[in-house]
Amino acid sequence: MPKVSSVVVPYAAYLRVYEPLAAFPEQERGHWERYVRSPDRPSCQDELRRSLADLLPTPPVAVPVHESRDAFVLEVDGVVCVCPWRTRLRGWQALGELSGELPSVVLDAVLPPVVRRQAAQDYERWLARNPDARPWIRTATWQVPLNWFVLVADEEREYVKGTGAPAAGGDGAPVLRYRTPMVQARRRVARGLRALRDAVDEGPLIDGLVDVGRWLEEFHPRSLVELDYGGLVHALPAGDLEGDHSAADVAEGIDALRRGDADTAEEAYGRLVERWRAVRDRRSAN
Repeated sequence: MPKVSSVVVPYAAYLRVYEPLAAFPEQERGHWERYVRSPDRPSCQDELRRSLADLLPTPPVAVPVHESRDAFVLEVDGVVCVCPWRTRLRGWQALGELSGELPSVVLDAVLPPVVRRQAAQDYERWLARNPDARPWIRTATWQVPLNWFVLVADEEREYVKGTGAPAAGGDGAPVLRYRTPMVQARRRVARGLRALRDAVDEGPLIDGLVDVGRWLEEFHPRSLVELDYGGLVHALPAGDLEGDHSAADVAEGIDALRRGDADTAEEAYGRLVERWRAVRDRRSAN
């Protein structure tokens, strides 16, 4: 593998689902049972570095040739759960979204049209053979979608101050994440949708929550859902990061809508807009 700089493009957040081993077909389950016993499993930074390594050749590799056999691993109430990377599938899906993220001249320079066309054709053929495929990880750049915060609660928030050089992606980078049982995440989606539909017209927040709710239904009920700020911790000043309680603001806003308290809902939404404006401004500056 080509050597990649330790300075990793960081500005992405992740929504992950960790499923118990029992949720996987027998053959795949055997792979993961062996995998979890491995002492040198890769980290989040390793996943990102491997993806960036594919952009170094000429022409660049838009999507990995083979699907990843790696995963993130957690133990939940004594049950081992894994979150497969599925880097190839996620690469195809991300490639389809790039045209809305980058100016065409930049996109063509990074990934020439011929490379993108070939990747799109490969995806169409693969999807015809695997129509039910879905990723265990969702990614959002330069933001945490508001509908993700509906899945978690403030008391599930975990914040760890950084102790090293975060720009280098070291272990000393700060961490901000939430983890919640799947049953809780699904319950919050249902309650949030009821409150929103009773209070507002159809819109992006409702559409996004419907979409993420359908995605969650694809997984085992004993799964764990993780919302990880990932590299977005580098886009927020340390003080702002420590004081970030966006899940609490979203919950307060939804509860206020449920009670018919439009003023409180607007105040909570205002705090969210103000908090994330700084991140959006940094994206525009780059």
